[in-house]
Amino acid sequence: MKITVLTLFPEMFSALSSSIIGRATKEGKFQLNIVDIRAYTEDKHLKCDDYPFGGGAGMVMMAQPIGSAIEAVDPGHGARRIYLSPKGKTLTQEKVIRLSEEEELVLLCGHYEGVDQRAIDLFIDEEISIGDYVLTGGELPAMVLVDCVARYVEGVLAPSSLVDESFSENLLEYPQYTRPVEYRGLTVPEVLRGGNHAEIDKWRREKALELTRKLRPDLLK
Repeated sequence: MKITVLTLFPEMFSALSSSIIGRATKEGKFQLNIVDIRAYTEDKHLKCDDYPFGGGAGMVMMAQPIGSAIEAVDPGHGARRIYLSPKGKTLTQEKVIRLSEEEELVLLCGHYEGVDQRAIDLFIDEEISIGDYVLTGGELPAMVLVDCVARYVEGVLAPSSLVDESFSENLLEYPQYTRPVEYRGLTVPEVLRGGNHAEIDKWRREKALELTRKLRPDLLK
């Protein structure tokens, strides 16, 4: 898989060079390209934003640099083009799995008060939000999407790590424990130490249901 991110602030994506995602890109499990939109502006001062027509606070990202950048990185429109926007449909685990099946993604990070609508109308396939709140830009949502999707790329994680996760069956994940057996008066449940895998599976299922009813009852509807 290839993921290309278009942003005004490419330095923010240095965080993805660490941990599992960083190791996966270094090993060539998937390709991650961070592209500076300013490299495609036709303005001699590298300007990529301007005041909104009709007035209002803040600045709006211009259509020309965005359009030129997208055409440069995806000339044949072979990629799924996504604009990270609070107006988009909320990202879900089901959506993540579908996106992981794409060969190529292009992610557009908005900033300031957003982007010129013509850039969306002409170049974007869909808008995605990571939640019902507003951030200063699309860089953090893009990082979230890259992290979520990359986990399902072959070779990034062991297949067993993708089993029984939160939201995999509309359930939250059961509690996890590791050594030591006792910590500050709290002990690991005996069933997890007994070696009876049928009983362990039963316990985990019961706890997943219990947690989901308590914390996210909406998932059970």
